[in-house]
Amino acid sequence: MELSQFTFFSHLSSELQHFVHTHARPITVTKNTILFYQGDVCKDILFLTEGNVRLYIQSEGIEEITLYTLKPLEQCVVNTASLVSQNVAIGTAITENDISGYLLDYESIRSLMAQSPEYLSFIFSLFTVRLASLATLVEDIKFKRLDVRLLEWLAHQENSRIEMTHEQIATQLGTSRVVISRLLKDLEHKGKVHLERGAIERL
Repeated sequence: MELSQFTFFSHLSSELQHFVHTHARPITVTKNTILFYQGDVCKDILFLTEGNVRLYIQSEGIEEITLYTLKPLEQCVVNTASLVSQNVAIGTAITENDISGYLLDYESIRSLMAQSPEYLSFIFSLFTVRLASLATLVEDIKFKRLDVRLLEWLAHQENSRIEMTHEQIATQLGTSRVVISRLLKDLEHKGKVHLERGAIERL
């Protein structure tokens, strides 16, 4: 996929489209690479065209909590907020698989924001969506039992066969591997899943 497939791009003037193409730097990054750490100040914004990036937070002595997964043709709000404000990122970004995309530096982004209301609208729409999902995440963690959250997470996976370890699922849900393994074993006894090494089959 190309930059031109981002929803805001077709609304840019021809001069701004040329500006973006001129200043955007194509990148490819392998799986399990940290793009930036919690506490970093971001110097570039990633326009993701292939692959997924997981954003998570972690405090000393507790498990990771996944904030969201960045998908192609989206822009990361943690990345954006850090770059635009020049404050530290509130989370860490790691590639879930091999990714590709484009990087735009601070000055280019500031120029684009100043000249394009359409790009600003694109950014604000992303913040609105992410804030809603983060509010749901907080509500789930505070009020929902973990077994219910696990069942909902399994139901929302695209494929019935989920090739993830118990530890990876625990990271997604902000708990420990031991707890997830116990809950999955309970679900297997109830006939809702079939467990394999490194995979789960949703029944």
